[in-house]
Amino acid sequence: MNSIQNLLARASVVLLAAVAVTTALGAAAAPYRFADQGDAVSMDPHALNESLQLTLVANIFEPLVGRGKKLELVPLLATSWKQTAPTVWRFTLRQNVKFHDGTPFNADDVIFSYERSKVDGSDMKTKVGPVKEVRKIDDYTVDFITGEPFPILPDTINTWFIMSKVWCEKNNAAAPVDVRKGKENAATLRANGTGPFMLKSREPGVRTVFVPFPGYWDKVESNITEATFTPIKNDATRVAALISGDIDMMEPVPLQDIEKLKGAANVTVLQGPELRTIFLGMDQSRDELLFSNIKGKNPLKDKRVRQAFYQAIDIEAIKTRIMRGAATPTNLMVAPGVKGFVQDMNKRLPHDVAAAKKLMADAGYPDGFEVGMNCPNDRYVNDSAICQAITAMLAQIGVKVNLMAETKVTYFPKILSRNTSFYMLGWTPDSYDAQNALYALIMTPSPAGQGLFNLGTYSNKRVDELSVQIASELDQTKRNAMIAEAFKIHSDEIGHIPLHQQALAWGMKKNVQLVQLADNFNFLKWTVIK
Repeated sequence: MNSIQNLLARASVVLLAAVAVTTALGAAAAPYRFADQGDAVSMDPHALNESLQLTLVANIFEPLVGRGKKLELVPLLATSWKQTAPTVWRFTLRQNVKFHDGTPFNADDVIFSYERSKVDGSDMKTKVGPVKEVRKIDDYTVDFITGEPFPILPDTINTWFIMSKVWCEKNNAAAPVDVRKGKENAATLRANGTGPFMLKSREPGVRTVFVPFPGYWDKVESNITEATFTPIKNDATRVAALISGDIDMMEPVPLQDIEKLKGAANVTVLQGPELRTIFLGMDQSRDELLFSNIKGKNPLKDKRVRQAFYQAIDIEAIKTRIMRGAATPTNLMVAPGVKGFVQDMNKRLPHDVAAAKKLMADAGYPDGFEVGMNCPNDRYVNDSAICQAITAMLAQIGVKVNLMAETKVTYFPKILSRNTSFYMLGWTPDSYDAQNALYALIMTPSPAGQGLFNLGTYSNKRVDELSVQIASELDQTKRNAMIAEAFKIHSDEIGHIPLHQQALAWGMKKNVQLVQLADNFNFLKWTVIK
């Protein structure tokens, strides 16, 4: 239980940015209005493994093991956990916990949630992939059986939420529906968790309203009587809503408006580093790209073309002109502060247009080619602006990028179905361990869940072998060496094009007290209105 705690104690970057959080004792109860540039796609906690989605439903549902204000592991629906054998983790479950409909929580709900997370339509396969079985010992004890020793299991399930078996079966929501295909069921618009807040109403794209759960098993700091979440895509509109007092909190603060908001009389801007890495992925699987004028072959299978793309991108220009300095360029798929980060390997290839042109010519594309690029316009900081800049940079080496920027609600279903040739994605390893990125982003995709977000199907047999070994290796020195080897292979092959870690910027009224975590989760239970 202490591995991530020790890491976080040593890491100087990430761990807590907070505004004088105090207890809510003595604070008058109050409504709360908060906004983001995007919206969740569903209230089903197993439907989409995406940060905004998960941070919203985390107010309603709970995992067995959660994170505290310093990102340390804390007991939630499990009161304790221990390894009873190299491939067995035993969890003691919390008693006298009820779901919002009054149904008692017990081991059957954990087993049901595990089985539900493995089926088609679930986006949680990576979280339970190493688990072969969840075995009921009694109503409040379960064993997680893994195929191989998996010492970081508790670290990996902090955003894997438990659903009510009774409620799901009663409401024909025994399986999640595939958001990639636009399907819905009862769990899409309704929710029944054990968390501190209940879902009062849900209007996709308009508002989502939460109210406190009076039967919650624990005390909460929050004095919120009702919390209304509103997606506000337009940056200027979101900023204006905060300044005018129409909302109490918003994220992200547009980089160009940070100083403006700092000067506003009743507004505070909270900034801090984020563990999310923004990167580009490329289709390296199909024999012919879906969106290209090159027929009968796939230029992105050629490492020289991928490297040309990499070296044509001026990351310092993106950092200074688009991100206004609020970005840390990277050559790795994980951030500093993530266990296994290799500082010596975090040096990018030089920006060199001439070298990139030569690589394109050597690969047989001296005049370039056309390729479609998928990009969100309301998910990451300045996401569409970054993609537009990359479009211009690649034009210098003859690559005509046909940019398709769209709202995250339609963007994620498209790219997660692998209906893409070239795309942007951001990733925060919620275990705060490099194994998560290797397993989800870099390993060869399989039905079991590995490589679920490896949307360009990068594949290397040695990386797969190392990633399996990394998951079960107990010797930290050996483990770090294997992580470094896997990242070096991936980097040398230009498996993806890492860009940067973005910075967090939240804006709020001065009477709002909350905790800003480096994983960009924003919990209502820690929000107090003075």
